[in-house]
Amino acid sequence: MQLFSPLCLYCLINSIKTYLDFNIILLANGYSDIPEEHTFTNVDEFLEPLELCYRSLCACGDRAIADGSLLDFLRQVSTFGLSLVRLDIRQESDRHTDVLDAITKHLEIGSYQEWSEEKRQQWLLSELSGKRPLFGTDLPQTEEIRDVLDTFHVIAELPSDNFGAYIISMATAPSDVLAVELLQRECHVKQPLRVVPLFEKLADLEAAPAALARLFSIDWYRNRINGKQEVMIGYSDSGKDAGRFSAAWQLYKAQEELIKVAKEFGVKLTMFHGRGGTVGRGGGPTHLAILSQPPDTIHGSLRVTVQGEVIEQSFGEQHLCFRTLQRFTAATLEHGMHPPISPKPEWRALMDQMAVIATEEYRCMVFQEPRFVEYFRLATPELEYGRMNIGSRPAKRKPSGGIETLRAIPWIFAWTQTRFHLPVWLGFGAAFKHVIDKDIRNLQMLQEMYNQWPFFRVTIDLVEMVFAKGDPGIAALYDRLLVSNDLWSFGELLRTKFEETKKLLLQVAAHKDLLEGDPYLKQRLRLRDSYITTLNVCQAYTLKRIRDPNYNVKLRPHISKEFIEISKAADELVTLNPTSEYAPGLEDTLILTMKGIAAGLQNTG
Repeated sequence: MQLFSPLCLYCLINSIKTYLDFNIILLANGYSDIPEEHTFTNVDEFLEPLELCYRSLCACGDRAIADGSLLDFLRQVSTFGLSLVRLDIRQESDRHTDVLDAITKHLEIGSYQEWSEEKRQQWLLSELSGKRPLFGTDLPQTEEIRDVLDTFHVIAELPSDNFGAYIISMATAPSDVLAVELLQRECHVKQPLRVVPLFEKLADLEAAPAALARLFSIDWYRNRINGKQEVMIGYSDSGKDAGRFSAAWQLYKAQEELIKVAKEFGVKLTMFHGRGGTVGRGGGPTHLAILSQPPDTIHGSLRVTVQGEVIEQSFGEQHLCFRTLQRFTAATLEHGMHPPISPKPEWRALMDQMAVIATEEYRCMVFQEPRFVEYFRLATPELEYGRMNIGSRPAKRKPSGGIETLRAIPWIFAWTQTRFHLPVWLGFGAAFKHVIDKDIRNLQMLQEMYNQWPFFRVTIDLVEMVFAKGDPGIAALYDRLLVSNDLWSFGELLRTKFEETKKLLLQVAAHKDLLEGDPYLKQRLRLRDSYITTLNVCQAYTLKRIRDPNYNVKLRPHISKEFIEISKAADELVTLNPTSEYAPGLEDTLILTMKGIAAGLQNTG
């Protein structure tokens, strides 16, 4: 047996030092004088001498030493690789289309954007089957096209174990997936990343099973994936597009159909749930969320996004991390061993009816009501949120446009700050009222669904929790201070819908009061309420002063000398952000109230 000598240990330590120096210089300067071949380029190269050291110690009778720190280190390297975590790459399908359109125009073979889906697939497959390079350095490039191609070049330059999946947001068709496969090849990615289509809007979710079936029917692609496929489904944009009720039901049905398609083609499908922290973006308790998924859609594996303040809540400390992983593991195992029941045909029919009404109500109010956009921007801190550098991404996908261009995070966050939560509940009331007015026996069926069907129960319980956190009185304060008089009646209309929906929701759940079934959460919210309300009032008046510099605030006399001393120390806060476009201290105050309200309400991201 080959043994690990002191010289080998010296070489290993020297190699690790060289690898660290290479990366430090690369990060500092954008390039490194140390040749790449003198460093570790993948995790297998790093593991090889460590495993040799482990085997050598065991062979010499020192297993107790080998099973100590060295074994821990081997496990850490195997788990985290050389990059700590694998980075998923995400880009919109339209950006890839723009790149391919520039290529086809440069080659003078037409406009890729104008081609039909069939023609796109035909051309992409012919290029994937061939070997000729499609473009060179003479390709005309806009800034957006250069950005996409530079991303692929970085993927090609770095070790493959730095990356996970390449996710295509706003995916609609097989050509979206094939386009990324072709661009990876053209940019010389040696080990192509797995390509994951992300279906987000309601129509895209409806068409997703057919799109996946067409993709699996392509021989080239089936050979490429080796019997495994990952599909991401978007909770955020589907909710913003059609409302929470219709989005939740369509996501449920889409998963059922996607699994059927995968089974038909003999493909192991992993569902990737693109959820946010708030209920409007698919958030909620982990255990219940997994157990409410359709039968046969997990099979021991799933992926879930964790983002916003939920990262801190779930993984911020060691014991929280273990508890979170235990919840995921337990729920995944339980879903496989005791699958939830499938909905009865009459339940499906009722859900389909309600989804149509809920979508109509939501879209009529959000996209067709001429007063809505102006009211939304006046009654919430959406405009100020977009100007502040406190989000992970730009507030809008495009600088112009209305609600449709606004990202889901600021859309949900703005309504949460005012305690109105409109994206979560809008549509539920109209759907319930329609089916109950149509036949009073439907109320009994809805109550039966709530008691027997985990998906429906979780959906209703989460909306009930949002109502418990809501306060239309606070929303009315924002209206009085920030909204023009001619829009006050519109705000009253929305608050009436809020109360009507809450009443119908309690009927369906057969509850007399909100959170009747969760007294612990009810007590926690009651304790937090006075603090959050104070922050809301402070935020509303801060927004008023930001938007109306002439608004005068009467300063009342100080309560005590001690308060005067504290105020002197607090005056230093005004200089925290001297570059703000607002009056001194206002932006800092607004950000602090936003953070405080988000922390108090939780699941807001």
